[in-house]
Amino acid sequence: MTDTIAAIATPPALGAIAIIKLSGDQSLKILQTLTHRQHFPPRRAILVDCFEPSGDLLDQALALYFQAPHSYTGEDVAEIQCHGGLLVARLILEACLKAGARLATSGEFSKRAFFNGRMDLSQIQALQQLIESQNASMAKAMAKQLKGGLQDFVQTIRTALLELIATAEVLIDYAEEDLPENLPETLRAKMRPTLKKLQHTLEVSKAKQAQLEGYTLSIVGKPNVGKSSLLNALLLQERAIVSPLAGTTRDTIEEVVYLNGSCVRLVDTAGIREGADFVESLGIARSKARMQESQIILALFDLSQEMDAQDRHILDLLNAQQDKTILVILNKSDCTPKLDTNALLAKLPFLKAPPLVLSAKESPCLPLIQEALAPFMQTDLPDVILPTLSQQEALEATIAHLQSAQKPLKSLELELFAYHIKDALESLAKLTSPYNTEEMLGVMFSQFCLGK
Repeated sequence: MTDTIAAIATPPALGAIAIIKLSGDQSLKILQTLTHRQHFPPRRAILVDCFEPSGDLLDQALALYFQAPHSYTGEDVAEIQCHGGLLVARLILEACLKAGARLATSGEFSKRAFFNGRMDLSQIQALQQLIESQNASMAKAMAKQLKGGLQDFVQTIRTALLELIATAEVLIDYAEEDLPENLPETLRAKMRPTLKKLQHTLEVSKAKQAQLEGYTLSIVGKPNVGKSSLLNALLLQERAIVSPLAGTTRDTIEEVVYLNGSCVRLVDTAGIREGADFVESLGIARSKARMQESQIILALFDLSQEMDAQDRHILDLLNAQQDKTILVILNKSDCTPKLDTNALLAKLPFLKAPPLVLSAKESPCLPLIQEALAPFMQTDLPDVILPTLSQQEALEATIAHLQSAQKPLKSLELELFAYHIKDALESLAKLTSPYNTEEMLGVMFSQFCLGK
């Protein structure tokens, strides 16, 4: 924490701008060394030339200085915003290191912000989730928590629990006969809204996990039903080979598309059929595995053919996935229909959406499917949501301690009641200010990108 650290804060790419960040006591001195300029008013962008220690000019850039404690980390911070590319930012970073900085470890800037009191743990985790967010609603929810939404929620719960402890502590020294007869129910009534709020937050967080992580959507069907044509139509490009020969796709093909406010991983699976050769069978096994892992399934059937054994096999697989969002697509509407759609749909009575009739080669597939899936991809999230497993485990422990606290009330064991409430407070604190932080924080911050 005494070193001045430096890192490139933007991903290496051929973009217009790259940012090099410094944090620590020597940040201003290193900035002055690189720019041959002494005066840097805080929080003002200044156009500067950046030089190597040898004196060679590296780039013309914008430089900003943030004076402690009014910075992201709470320390002196400097930023150099140079031209993007694969080399310029690296050369400036190397110049910073030669001038006395140390290369930052993953997440070290945020770690310093945490230890310097600029952010609590809930804000740090919200920041990480904001960076990794897979949908717009998730990003908005994490932005609110970055501003202290989860912190406020925890403080509200903490205040309620402290009131319970205070009530119990006042009454501990009373003789049992002097205690109010309705004391157990009074304390349970005070605890009930808090417990209900915690349980609701945990349930919503788990239920919305797919939205937090992004959806996976599998396109399934028998060979030559039009899966690859549909994938190409959704991606608006020729990503998969389309052929009249069955078994062209022998493995899964995966791409990402932005759909209804979420990043959706599209999986074009190998045509599922019996009697395939060894290599194709491996692809079919992988297709079935990816279908089980998906939250959304697009099941394609060929309108131009009568139902056969391969279709019935697909129907059996779908019946085993009734917990998923399944959208049946009746493809090849441009051909003479031969499929008995009533008989097919009768075997899928659990469907929550009517089938789509289209031609993957001719219909505007993306808007049609986007509209059909919209009700099942609602992206509204509450202001408080726990996106990480560690946060959910902390809340589960808090709930468990509160449930345990209700048992001693039957026999008016107020000391034990207060003990469980204190345990609940400790578990709750892990969301914002954990007691045992060093090992856990080391693991967490190591998962951050370099420069954050």
